[in-house]
Amino acid sequence: MISIQSVSFSYTGAGTNEWALRDVDLDIAPNEFVALLGPNGSGKSSLSRLLNGIEWPTEGIVTVDGLSTADPAAIAAIRRTVQIVFQNPENQQVGVTVGEDIAFGLSNIGWPQHDLSARTKWALQLVDLPVDEDRLVAHLSGGEKQKLALASVLALSPRYLILDESTSMLDPIARKQFVDILHAARREQPFAVIYITHHLEEVVNADRLVLFEKGRIRAIGTPEQLLQEGELLEACGLELPFGRRLALSLRKAGIPLSASPDLEEWRRWL
Repeated sequence: MISIQSVSFSYTGAGTNEWALRDVDLDIAPNEFVALLGPNGSGKSSLSRLLNGIEWPTEGIVTVDGLSTADPAAIAAIRRTVQIVFQNPENQQVGVTVGEDIAFGLSNIGWPQHDLSARTKWALQLVDLPVDEDRLVAHLSGGEKQKLALASVLALSPRYLILDESTSMLDPIARKQFVDILHAARREQPFAVIYITHHLEEVVNADRLVLFEKGRIRAIGTPEQLLQEGELLEACGLELPFGRRLALSLRKAGIPLSASPDLEEWRRWL
């Protein structure tokens, strides 16, 4: 479990009023899908940087499976357990070829050399990236580069995976494909997901939504609970998917639609 206890964080250190996070308490269980939502500057990405020791809390404590991120001796184990895929995949791609990029992380954790190629092919298949290992990374499309970034971290078998607005540079079709691939990968190799996004339609199947506003947690609940709170979501800089907005408007007008009508229910009422 990742445990975040009374955490506050400032990039300028203690004794400041410029808090990126303030008094945050949150637990993330193994295999859970948690979405962190909120406007830019609300603290989502700052929190993600605390979960694998990129930054340390100014106040409070973060532990990963009982290991404190403030313990230098635990950082290597924590960073293997908690992996992250960033918004721009090029920021974390270090190999010239697809195979080199995936093998780099595996080599760092001492993966057997004789099994690197097999593991690389497994990871590429897991994320549905049908390219040869000697394909140049520079020749991949934006969506393929994001798949490669995902393959590189999944090859390491993380217990917790942070996706920090990893679909923001993709078009809607590529975003949906990326999310579908993520769910398929979790079915084959279970792991927890900490998913940071502005796109609510990507996280309607999450176990919990965590809404941030001005560095604090504003609300925590299931998608079914919070996607009915249009005003709350708007206050946190979020926009409901069109179908949900329409359903809520019709419910307010007295039409007894469910909060998440499927195609058949829409047909009945239309």
